[in-house]
Amino acid sequence: MDYYEIIAENFQATIEAIAMSVDDLADAIEGASQLMAQALLEDRKIIACGNGVDATTAQLFATHLIDRFEQDRPALPALALGSDGAGLTAIARSGGLDDIFSRQLRALGQPGDVLLCCNSGSSERNLQRAVQAAHERSMGVVTLTNGDDVGPGSRGRAGDIEIRVDSPRRPRRLELHTMVIHSLCELLDHSLFGPFDGQ
Repeated sequence: MDYYEIIAENFQATIEAIAMSVDDLADAIEGASQLMAQALLEDRKIIACGNGVDATTAQLFATHLIDRFEQDRPALPALALGSDGAGLTAIARSGGLDDIFSRQLRALGQPGDVLLCCNSGSSERNLQRAVQAAHERSMGVVTLTNGDDVGPGSRGRAGDIEIRVDSPRRPRRLELHTMVIHSLCELLDHSLFGPFDGQ
């Protein structure tokens, strides 16, 4: 197999994964955007977390809210819990990796805030504890998960929203997670600031 064939197969697999996922994900994405928009309208914030590459997904979302997505608009309050290396290692050293997100949420989360918990891989106790801490703080919870996940999305409560991306390969899940993030950002901008007329 030559390189072109590998590249073409990857592009084709991504196109197919996107096409097969729209109907399954649209309602959950819409619901998540409405939950987040309501929180932002009430002067609350969005707090995102994830492990490893999923931390970059969480950071991408927070960056788009703080800076901008496609249009100039006021900054929106958001933060990614994985971006403070000193804080993470301090918590991990004293309490273990299971508490790196939940401890921060108990300090920073307020009732009415929304947690976005990203997980494209296997179940992680620190994400489960993050969801539990968000519930304790009366926060809304959106989980961006995968078809094999038995973690943060499986122990939800009424009002939690799970966006479950079902694809056998992790690269496809990550690509779809990025599309979900971009859809959420566009829907939030549309809800809060009106439609964007750019090309």
